[in-house]
Amino acid sequence: MSAASNRSKADKDPAEWLPSDGSYRCTYGATWVGTMLRWGLAVDDNERQALLGLAEDCPTTTVVYEPAP
Repeated sequence: MSAASNRSKADKDPAEWLPSDGSYRCTYGATWVGTMLRWGLAVDDNERQALLGLAEDCPTTTVVYEPAP
């Protein structure tokens, strides 16, 4: 990720920001969901809807995570 792209993302969730490179969006969404699951974090409705949309667009992507100790 470039510095400019990282600054534009800041602390936005997938409802507010997605990578401009469409080929990376599935990986980004799966990594986001895996992190949320690992740490038992909640999502708001807008974030949930964005993640569901990504899931529909990425039917072959698998979320992998290990629960935090």
